[in-house]
Amino acid sequence: MTVGALKVDLHIPGASSLKAKRQVVKSLKDRMRNRFNVSVAEVGQQDKWQRATLLIAMAGTDGKYVAGALDEVTKFLRGQPAVAVCHHEVEVL
Repeated sequence: MTVGALKVDLHIPGASSLKAKRQVVKSLKDRMRNRFNVSVAEVGQQDKWQRATLLIAMAGTDGKYVAGALDEVTKFLRGQPAVAVCHHEVEVL
């Protein structure tokens, strides 16, 4: 079994309140879950209006597949106009 984790720091320039930030983050989390079948949690910077840290996890039998899927998630996030990816790191065990 292979487990992959992707940690992503996001900047949300359009968020002017925590409520606006939560709306953007919830939408992203729901779309990633539906499109990529991954688990997503907000793990940091919950009290900042324009910042979020997400942890995306996936399990599978093939390490290359898991790593590739997490790369696709990163590309998906980079293509979203509501957020900017500041930093990301992938770990596959």
